[in-house]
Amino acid sequence: MVYIVGAGPGDPDLMTVKAQRLIQQADVILYADSLVPQQILQLARSEAEIIPTANKTLEEIVPILIDRVRSGQSVVRLHDGDPCFYGAVQEQMSALLEAEIPFEIVPGVSAYQLAAARLRVELTVPNVVQTIILSRISGRTQVPDAEELSTLAAHQASLCLYLSARHVEAAQAKLLQHYPPEMPIAICFRLGWPDEKILLVPLYQMAEVTQREQLIRTTMYLISPALTSATIPAEYGYNNRPLAEGSPRSRLYNAEHGHLFRRESQSNA
Repeated sequence: MVYIVGAGPGDPDLMTVKAQRLIQQADVILYADSLVPQQILQLARSEAEIIPTANKTLEEIVPILIDRVRSGQSVVRLHDGDPCFYGAVQEQMSALLEAEIPFEIVPGVSAYQLAAARLRVELTVPNVVQTIILSRISGRTQVPDAEELSTLAAHQASLCLYLSARHVEAAQAKLLQHYPPEMPIAICFRLGWPDEKILLVPLYQMAEVTQREQLIRTTMYLISPALTSATIPAEYGYNNRPLAEGSPRSRLYNAEHGHLFRRESQSNA
C-alpha cells in the first residue's frame, strides 16, 4: 500500500502518531525534500530506501510507487503540512487508482494551525470573525475567477494566504480594499523549522517587510481581525490591545446559555 502522509509544518513533534508509526515502519519513503526537513526522516529505519522528489516529475514518481508496492514493500509518500491542499496529490491518487494500487491518506497539521498556536490566537472569535479562508493569490497557478483574492477579502474573515510571497505587493493592494491598513497581520516563515520566523506588522507594511526580510518561499500570511487580541506574546513586537470592551466570549461556557449538557443558570432561567 501507498500511504500519502502529511508531515505537518516541519516540527517532528507536531506529526500525528500514525504518521510517525508509518515512517518508522516504511520500506520506502518518497518525500518532498524541498519542504520536509531532514529531522523527520531520522524516524525512518536505517535500511529504508529514501527517495527525494523535488527534482522529479509525476511521470517519474508514480512508477516508483507502483513498482515498490508490487514488489511487496510498504511505501510512504511524504508531503509537508496536510496533503488535502496545495499538495498536488489528486493526480497521484488518480494514477494509483488507475494502476489498482491501494492507498491511504494520513492528514497532518497545517501551517495556519501552527501559526495560530504560536500567536495564541483563536481564529473564530465570537462577534468578531467566524470564518476561516485558506487560499492563495494567482501566480503561475491561476485561481478561479470566483476565488480572486479581493473577492475573498471582502468577507473580512480570518484569511490564511499561502504561496503568495512572490506576489506580495499585489496581495497587499487587494487586501487593503477590505481590511483596515493598521490591522495587524502575521508574516509566517518556515513554521516549525529551526529558522522559523513570525513577524506581526500592520497590513500596510506587509509587502515592505516581506521584501526587506527577503521572504520568497515557505511563507504564509495570516490576516484576521482576531489578531488584535491581547493574548499574542509580546515577543512578536506588536502593541496588542483587547478585541473589544469586555472581551467577547462564546456562549458555550456562559452560565446564561443552556444546552444539551448543561442547564441554564437558575438565576437566569
